[in-house]
Amino acid sequence: MSTDTLSVGVLGYGFMGKAHANALQRLPMFFPDAPDVSLDVLCGRDADAARDAADRFGFAAVETGWRDTIDRVDVFYNLGPNHVHVEPSIYALEHDVHVLCEKPLAPTLADAERMADAAAESDAVAATAFNYRFVPAIEYARQLIADGVLGEIRHVRARYLQDWLVDPNAPWSWRLDADSAGSGVLGDLGAHSIDLVQFLVDDIAAISGNCTTFVEERPDEDGESRPVTVEDAFSAQAELANGATATFEATRCATGHKNTNALEIEGTAGAIRFDLERLNELDVLRGDDRGFERVLVTDEDDPYIEHWWPPGHTIGWEHTFVHENAAFLTAAAAGDDYDPDFGTGRDVQRVIEAIGTSDERREWVSL
Repeated sequence: MSTDTLSVGVLGYGFMGKAHANALQRLPMFFPDAPDVSLDVLCGRDADAARDAADRFGFAAVETGWRDTIDRVDVFYNLGPNHVHVEPSIYALEHDVHVLCEKPLAPTLADAERMADAAAESDAVAATAFNYRFVPAIEYARQLIADGVLGEIRHVRARYLQDWLVDPNAPWSWRLDADSAGSGVLGDLGAHSIDLVQFLVDDIAAISGNCTTFVEERPDEDGESRPVTVEDAFSAQAELANGATATFEATRCATGHKNTNALEIEGTAGAIRFDLERLNELDVLRGDDRGFERVLVTDEDDPYIEHWWPPGHTIGWEHTFVHENAAFLTAAAAGDDYDPDFGTGRDVQRVIEAIGTSDERREWVSL
């Protein structure tokens, strides 16, 4: 591994910009073996807002153009709206600048394929930011499944439920516009569930989906009505490559659910249950009659926990980004393969598009 400091540029200073900037600041304290980084450039269209964010996040300089940002750094974080994922990421890879791009990888499958092709042709590391892979309980679950503790997997249920669009007067945002987002809840929430199922169990072989938009128009910041051109909710049933059956559900209109990212996986010898709102816990059934055991995944020998606090001291949502950044930057510094890469992001986008196609045609779609 190179001992050189990696120069970092970040596009975007909103929700994800803050999450990744926080993670980058935490690395030296909790992951001392991770590569050294310098927070050099924060990029945003509004120079004044970007400068304010840069001062708060610890970045040395501000740029308003993504090309100028990429030309100055070793590592580029693409955290902008979905329609901004494509060209900057491809440009970075063509110039052998490492890229971490937020999910969904692109608004469309064609764009995701272009990005994956650019990554395959580049010497740089390209990462799709599926941070929930880095929850200790999820990695603990992956190990149980890989070790055969659950036996042959037969059933998977994945739900991602939020409630911030229950109110029909909730404000319009770019996430509700097909041109900016590509899809609605499919890419915003469903991408996480699709990735976790394919990461933990197996690839999706065929799928049938249904998409719904409950509110067709919403007020923008000026009080003007704007059309909603993406789905508010979707459900799907799928066949996995290993023969298991899976169901998916995601919505931003689930009253009472703030961030329910839940998985249930059942096999012939055991089962697991997980909910992000209790992210330090995993319910495990090990094939006997005693029922589910609640496992608190905070012991020193549990995934990632050695970097944090004494056993029993829980960690939070923001720590998943620290784990993700440590893995990505370590791979970038060494020039190693990284998973989930742009190929993974493309494969998730393929499922997203298949669900949309299934909804339009009212039929199953094979992948």
